[in-house]
Amino acid sequence: MTQYREATMTKLKPSLLFAGLLVVLTCCTEESNEQSQSNTDSQWHHHGADHSSSKYAALDQINADNFEQLEIAWRWESADKRIPDSMLYPTGDYRATPLLVNNVMYTNTNHGQVVALDPTTGEELWLFDPESYKLGPPNFSPVQTRGIEYWTDGEVERIFLATLGKQLVSIDIHTGQPDPDFGNNGFIDLTQNLGRLEFEMRNITHGAPPIAVGNTLIVGSKIFDYIMSNRSPPGHVRAYDTRTGEFKWRFNTIPQPGEDYNETWEEDSWQTAGNTNVWTYMAADDELGLVYLPTSTPTNDYWGGKRLGENVYAESIICLDAETGERVWHFQTVHHGLWDYDIASAPNLIDIIVDGRPIKAVAQVSKTGFTYVFDRVTGEPVWPIEERSVPPSTVPGERAHPTQPIPTWPLPFERIGATEEDLVDFTPEIREEALEIAKNFVLGDIFTPPIVQGHDGKTSTYVVPGAGGGANFPGASMDPETQTLYIQSVTRPIGMALVEPPDGTSDWPYVIQYTRTAGPRGLPLVKPPYRRITAIDLNTGEHVWQIPFGKGPTDHPDIADLDLGPLGTGFNDVVAEGGILITKTLLISYLAAKDEIGPEETGSILVAHDKATGELIGEVNVALRLHGPIMSYQIQNKQYIAIAGGGRNNDAELLSFALPGTTGN
Repeated sequence: MTQYREATMTKLKPSLLFAGLLVVLTCCTEESNEQSQSNTDSQWHHHGADHSSSKYAALDQINADNFEQLEIAWRWESADKRIPDSMLYPTGDYRATPLLVNNVMYTNTNHGQVVALDPTTGEELWLFDPESYKLGPPNFSPVQTRGIEYWTDGEVERIFLATLGKQLVSIDIHTGQPDPDFGNNGFIDLTQNLGRLEFEMRNITHGAPPIAVGNTLIVGSKIFDYIMSNRSPPGHVRAYDTRTGEFKWRFNTIPQPGEDYNETWEEDSWQTAGNTNVWTYMAADDELGLVYLPTSTPTNDYWGGKRLGENVYAESIICLDAETGERVWHFQTVHHGLWDYDIASAPNLIDIIVDGRPIKAVAQVSKTGFTYVFDRVTGEPVWPIEERSVPPSTVPGERAHPTQPIPTWPLPFERIGATEEDLVDFTPEIREEALEIAKNFVLGDIFTPPIVQGHDGKTSTYVVPGAGGGANFPGASMDPETQTLYIQSVTRPIGMALVEPPDGTSDWPYVIQYTRTAGPRGLPLVKPPYRRITAIDLNTGEHVWQIPFGKGPTDHPDIADLDLGPLGTGFNDVVAEGGILITKTLLISYLAAKDEIGPEETGSILVAHDKATGELIGEVNVALRLHGPIMSYQIQNKQYIAIAGGGRNNDAELLSFALPGTTGN
């Protein structure tokens, strides 16, 4: 498998708060079932622009000639600051994606409030507070709600929200009031219809938005991964009628008796295993009525002795009939996962032509560093995916699966596994030091299992990409006009070792302990780049270009004189955050200023590249640290770019950027 390690480098009662006047939304009337497979106008109806998760805006007013002229047009301070301190919980990074529907912006706060804004000024039109924080302290801290969902049947228009308080809410988009015909006065209790209620429901909540396909509203869940007891809930996926809130179906991601693949959870582990949930974004083909679910690792993430077997449908992409919940096809990317390689992002739906054959495709990027490409109707791989032998586990009670699926094409977009050939070699001295440090680790190809700490004198297994690396929750973006997939990824290696927990503290005989993976003199242990952007032509599977993203440790005193150029930022503690916005000509993302300028910096740097070549176009410094996905829209002949930021220091804001003046075409 050595040749697959690295891609070729080429160039329940709600309350309502009103601020401002309610507005009657009259422009841009929607057609029935308006969700299209690509965002080709100036609206942004879903977290990824569209249900294909393209993150694409067909706009070009902001371009290579003027990108560096961008300035903040307006900013909106999160309404969470208005919640009484006695009810306010510590919040995480503010990562909500604003939507633009009928030329009105809608977004949410970390605590799950929903707001309508004037997209040209940021003026508040209405604010809805589900008051989920009154339902008791969440088990997840800091709290974070990632998004909302828009739905219309051509007449009715709704915003749907899944809250941290286990509520599913339907909001009238025009008034900001909950829909009295949905559930119980607009609310559904998500502690119900999950099954296995003897498990700890306090360990489940919601952060990512649900997805509405036709008359079906589908919701996943966020489950706390690292509890010390074997009592996490199962991550079964539920669906409700979009109009009434009536429960429609549940898809058991851990198959129950009589269901397909129940036998892959040996020794009746289906009764006790948890997680296997959809904690991230979903995608859908509205025309075909199909929804695509990316699933996570089962409990616990790193020792599977109490869930022997393949563990289908964990770490899989699952295609369901949205109306009935029936499985159409699935593909498991990791059998019996031991590395926390859950699929952390939405699939991308894209129509491609391969060897003259048109294919309705779905491409799923993953933490593994692979891109899995299928016919989204049949589930057939577009290019072969081979089951290959992988090393066995040495951990007592564990049985790693003997093979794992390896895509033969496209090539990986990240470093895959690590051998001595992959160790850093900036200078001969650094190389020798790297070889010495590497003796502490078990090196090997991807899917080398974790060890018990100290086994054969090793501290841990050196896992590449790490559990927080590869393509994490921002996922990939795509250009539906050129069929190009753009992926931002980080290597972020991690040392994984299992240790026995203190007596009486856990149901598990082994729990994870991460170990330090720094290389010589504080440099990374493996070769660069450590963060990348990769462009893949999905008609051919070829890498069009790949670039390091961020300068990385190029200024380190031991290598500064080598003039290495950008090495890619993020080899230690950075997870790729906001992902990538694609426009007609640009690829736009951002970096943390502390990594690029200096540790004293607290803001971010907006960065634009030529999407055809990867060439750097320009940079814009932003005082606020950005965290959310980037979206773009155009109103009154003026293009804007909006991003959420702040959050950890009670400083969450939504920023909207535009060019100075009225420079519309």
